[in-house]
Parts: sequence; C-alpha cells; structure tokens
Amino acid sequence: MLIFESILKRRIMVHQVFLRLPEMARGFHLITSYIESQVGALPQEGLMNIFLQHTSAGLALNENVDPTVRTDFETIMNKIVPESQTDYKHDMEGLDDMPAHVKASLVGQSLTIPIAKGRLAMGMWQGIFFCEFRNYGGPRNLVVTIYS
Repeated sequence: MLIFESILKRRIMVHQVFLRLPEMARGFHLITSYIESQVGALPQEGLMNIFLQHTSAGLALNENVDPTVRTDFETIMNKIVPESQTDYKHDMEGLDDMPAHVKASLVGQSLTIPIAKGRLAMGMWQGIFFCEFRNYGGPRNLVVTIYS
C-alpha cells in the first residue's frame, strides 16, 4: 500500500514532441536512433508512446540488426495483402492505397516502450520500425509522448 500511495503523491510529468519523418521508400525502416536523437534526454524511468498520424503506414518493434528481416517483412506483407487483388473498392488514390490501409491496420500506428535508467528499455535485438506501405507516401508525422 505504501508504494501505491507514494506513486499517487508523485507528480507525473508529460513531455511531447512532434516529429516529421522525411519521405521514405516503401518498406520497413529502422528509426530508433532518429527518434532518440529528436526527443532529447530521457527521464530515469517512465514510458514513451510513439503515435503515427497516418492510416497507410505503421510502426513495429522487431529485429534491429539483420536488414534482411525488414526485407522479409515487406515480402510477407505483400503476400498477405496483395495489390493484385481486383476486388478492392477504394482505389481513388492508387492500387497501393487500400492494401496499405489493411497492412497499417494489421501492424498498428503506435508503440509504448518503457524507459529505464534514462534509456529505452528495449531488448538487445529490438528496434523501432517505420513501415511505409505506400509507393509514394510522402513525409509522415509522429507524436512522441514521454510520461515520467
């Protein structure tokens, strides 16, 4: 009970950063170091939420060392949700648009990562992926919120 009471008495700090990712090619891109460089010093403990403000791209946490993992993700997603499907009704923005919406829904648009000892508490092999599902998605916006 004492731990819970001390947490309630502690003031929670919130820091928010709006980031604009440059246009990236279709595929899975490692953006961990970019995010870390843009948000500044992290608190000793807390949570970081990263939210992507788009419906045809996504965010994922996965293998950060071997780049073939990202290539394989692209291959697998294209097999699961092919652009060659002719039954899509939503095609005003191009043949890649509806498949991109479905892929984004499968992957998701936000991640919450714990912060410990002033660093993102990810596993040794984990990295933050930006998943671009459009052929020409343009710049993308992120909202990064840090709770401590």
